[in-house]
Amino acid sequence: MPEATGIRARQRERTRRTLLREGRRLFAEHGYAEVGLNGVVTAAKVTKGALYHHFDGKPDLFRAVLEEVQAEVADEVAGAADAVSAPWERLTAGCRAFLVAATAPDVRRIMLVDGPAVLGWSTWREMDEANSVRHLTEALTDLVAAGVLPPRPVEPVAHLLSGAMNEAALWLAGRTGPDDLDEVWAVLSRMLESLRTDRDRNDDR
Repeated sequence: MPEATGIRARQRERTRRTLLREGRRLFAEHGYAEVGLNGVVTAAKVTKGALYHHFDGKPDLFRAVLEEVQAEVADEVAGAADAVSAPWERLTAGCRAFLVAATAPDVRRIMLVDGPAVLGWSTWREMDEANSVRHLTEALTDLVAAGVLPPRPVEPVAHLLSGAMNEAALWLAGRTGPDDLDEVWAVLSRMLESLRTDRDRNDDR
């Protein structure tokens, strides 16, 4: 019996992963409003009952997809930050990695366009705070502790930076120029530098 239970659990998890994969693909290609549950279950080759076993409906499936996308972006940001050791370079590397990751077409549409519209601003903002704002707050707190930033409340700064980067990602998503990312990063990096004192700008401790 334990073996049979384990097999069923693995089958359920495979079904859930398939629904997430196909739901993500359809939401990214067509947008939330144009995707129906019939299309999802057909693409996933499962029954509608199987979908309802894992999700309450389309909004619940979309939220799970959004959580997956946000986690992937957070992993990319963390990976870029962890690749360098200086606290200031960790922050800037993570911010640039966010812009690159968030401008991928599927990420942009799911995370920045449909996310707030489908789940509502308050819910989307809570999810954003749990991911990008939290990481920014931690990075800024480390910079204050390291003396790279002057002592100041970091929470409002983290929210302002998160909003600026989300808007920058949305703007970049509609551009096709080869230098657009560098131009946006030049502006954003100057905004980041403005947080530092003149003394700190020459010290990447």
